[in-house]
Amino acid sequence: MKKVSQSHHNSLNELNITPLLDLAFVLLVIFIITTPQLVNDLELNLPSAKIPPTQPKDALRPNQLIVAATGAVTLNGQPRTLPELHDSLAGLKAANPDLALVIKGAGNADYQHVIRVLDIVQQLGITKMGLATETAP
Repeated sequence: MKKVSQSHHNSLNELNITPLLDLAFVLLVIFIITTPQLVNDLELNLPSAKIPPTQPKDALRPNQLIVAATGAVTLNGQPRTLPELHDSLAGLKAANPDLALVIKGAGNADYQHVIRVLDIVQQLGITKMGLATETAP
């Protein structure tokens, strides 16, 4: 009868991994704590205590351009021809670089009349522009 010795094979089967788990958890906690400070790169524009300068009410109101069905153009209630409109808008743009326009075309106006007005606005480099619409009944 042979005797089987249980010398060092028994100790390898029962390897204690508790210190390895402790080390893994410590490293995990370190990464969790340091990661938010590496990613925290958010830029904020905080409000200041200065009061912004007030603008007169007329400066906030956009200029109104109306294109009638016949092709007649009015700027702020004053009738203009297309060359006069170009000169008037150029003068307004020189006085106020942030010139704002609202263009309203009549419902039965020829589309080409509105396009001519839009071409003049584009030639002058006016970018703050809106097209007025009417709500359906």
